[in-house]
Amino acid sequence: MLWTLVPIVTLGLALAVPFVVASVKGVVKVWLAAAYVIAEITVFSLGLVVSPTDDDGSAVPGFLLTFLIITAATHTALLDHEKVRLAK
Repeated sequence: MLWTLVPIVTLGLALAVPFVVASVKGVVKVWLAAAYVIAEITVFSLGLVVSPTDDDGSAVPGFLLTFLIITAATHTALLDHEKVRLAK
C-alpha cells in the first residue's frame, strides 16, 4: 500500500519506480514496467514541448501529468490485489 503513494508524493517524477520494482521481483511482466517508463518520458516531453515556459497559460501539461499520476496510483494499488491477473 505504501507504493501507491510514490506517484502522488513525487508528483509523477518516480511513477514508474513501483512497476520497475514489481517487474524485478517478478510480480508483473517487463512490458508493463516499460510501458510506464515510456509513458512518463512521453508526458514530461510533451509537457515541455506544449508549454516550455510558465507564462503561456496552457493547461495541457498539467492535465496530462495529473491524469498520469492518477492512473499510476490506481494501477499501483491494484498490484496487491489477488483478483487482478493482467500483466502478472
